[in-house]
Amino acid sequence: MLEGKKNITLLDSPRKIVITTHHKPDGDALGSSLGLSQWLRAAGHDVSVVVSSDFPTFLDWMPGREEVIIFPDQPDLVYRLFDEAEIIFCLDYSALSRTNILEPVIRGAAGQKWMIDHHLDPEDFADLSYWDSQAAATAQLVYRFICEELGGKAKLNADMATCLYTGIMTDTGSFRFKAANAEVHRIIADLIEIGVRNWEIHQQVYNSSTENRLKFLGYCLLNCLEVIPEYNTAIFAISKDDLKQFAITTGDTEGLVNYALSIKGVRLAGLFVDRTELIKLSLRSIGEIPCNEICKTHFNGGGHLNASGGSSNEDLLTVVERFKSILPQYAEVLTN
Repeated sequence: MLEGKKNITLLDSPRKIVITTHHKPDGDALGSSLGLSQWLRAAGHDVSVVVSSDFPTFLDWMPGREEVIIFPDQPDLVYRLFDEAEIIFCLDYSALSRTNILEPVIRGAAGQKWMIDHHLDPEDFADLSYWDSQAAATAQLVYRFICEELGGKAKLNADMATCLYTGIMTDTGSFRFKAANAEVHRIIADLIEIGVRNWEIHQQVYNSSTENRLKFLGYCLLNCLEVIPEYNTAIFAISKDDLKQFAITTGDTEGLVNYALSIKGVRLAGLFVDRTELIKLSLRSIGEIPCNEICKTHFNGGGHLNASGGSSNEDLLTVVERFKSILPQYAEVLTN
């Protein structure tokens, strides 16, 4: 799990550190980044959190959110931070391409790259790697890293714990996914004892939709949902006109694919969204249906067995039809 342990001694004295995560950060990406950044700052380090894009507004409340630097908004500052960084944490991604426009900046930086992640098939770029594909969330691994490798559990406070809790909660679908095992619940119990107000986090993340987003969800359920019963599959196909009609912003499609998976009998669900420059897709499944294999083989992506993503530069209709044409290859696992 831990490779490059000797490098941890770098943290014995104050360092300049940059924390990065993947493009379009989700709850786990932002939660693990903010939780770790605050812990490192409390330990005496000079820490910056840099992301390549904006992120969902339902994460705006998170402790430390104001410290996040969005690369396109402050490019000169970002280049300077990477030039000076002695350690660059790479959280919640196992391939530098996941950082989008930050990739060449990270690759060109002289500082050590430390990866903490739970995705499959990690790229060999890290000087230190703390990796476990069985972990439910990167925030879970950050908690382990702080407690077990840095011996720093005593420095965790309520704000740090809140960020880590949010990361674990969102990546486990509020603890309902298979990966939310006994260890996860023990960590959650620790975080609550530290000071997490779990009910408030749930309210902030899941009960803060705009009127437009709720109308968009209703529109998608009525007009964009297609069930393919012979393959126990359901999909949403969302056009750029649909997004424009409801003034959809980053994060507004979050969780939509799960509505398709919630249909009785459905074992594979897909969300296809026309983002203009690319068609983005998210797959979710039940059991042994390999979302990661489908995304990696056919849609330039990857991820976990039951939750993966990808993209295509084809048009929306072509991508959807190509996905449907793939289903017969998985007929046995989809229908048994």
